[in-house]
Amino acid sequence: MHDGHEDEPPEEGIVVRKRRKGIYILPNLFTLAALFGGFYAVVMAMNERFDMAAVGVFSAMVLDSLDGRVARMTNTQSAFGEQMDSLSDMVSFGAAPALIAYEWALKGLGRWGWIAAFVYCSCAALRLARFNVNTGVVDKRYFQGLPSPAAAALVVGFIWVMTEYLVKPYEVPWVMFAIALYAGLTMVTNVPFYSFKDIQMKKSVPFAVIVLIALGIAIINIYPPVVLFSLFCAYGLSGYAIYFWRKAKGQRASVISTSTDEPEESGLHR
Repeated sequence: MHDGHEDEPPEEGIVVRKRRKGIYILPNLFTLAALFGGFYAVVMAMNERFDMAAVGVFSAMVLDSLDGRVARMTNTQSAFGEQMDSLSDMVSFGAAPALIAYEWALKGLGRWGWIAAFVYCSCAALRLARFNVNTGVVDKRYFQGLPSPAAAALVVGFIWVMTEYLVKPYEVPWVMFAIALYAGLTMVTNVPFYSFKDIQMKKSVPFAVIVLIALGIAIINIYPPVVLFSLFCAYGLSGYAIYFWRKAKGQRASVISTSTDEPEESGLHR
């Protein structure tokens, strides 16, 4: 029912204040913490503490995986949060690994070194931009291309392992070069990588699952650098296994359709 006074202007002398749009603090705290992890990693690399730089990137990975889940569980999703998360990812998983790899070994290759670092950094930016504009997701269980956190884990994980085994950077610069190129270029391919998004955190699970999780944590703690790097190497290759398996079965390899908002990009996602 309308009383006939809703559209009338306020009386003279009455100040009407518009309600300000706030920012959800909880998920953005996780995003800021992930951003700090990337920043911390760069600072540690500048101080030649490459083991701590790797820890910073891996910490950012954990925090980045939590902010979206926290936002969904608390119903605090927002466009601001999405943009903040994307910018944080670019720093922690794009710029930081490229700079760490360059400081550790790639600068010894001269021009080839900074080319490899830039290729990785630019591919991370392209990967995040493509992810943001791809609205028509065919299968949410898969990512199109290697996710940027996993690519960062390949780069800094290798550095972490070599540092733990006291391998000098000048002994493996071309291996670092190859890993940086592989991680960077795989981010911008159409190869499908499992996203783990169909795992429901709110559903109950058998007791054996909790035991397996505890066992997995124990195995990681035996020797974190080697175990984590091995896991991400397996994940970094898994997408190609899925891709060729789908091709062999005659199935469509691309898991994401083109964005309806960006028709000029229709040729990028075949």
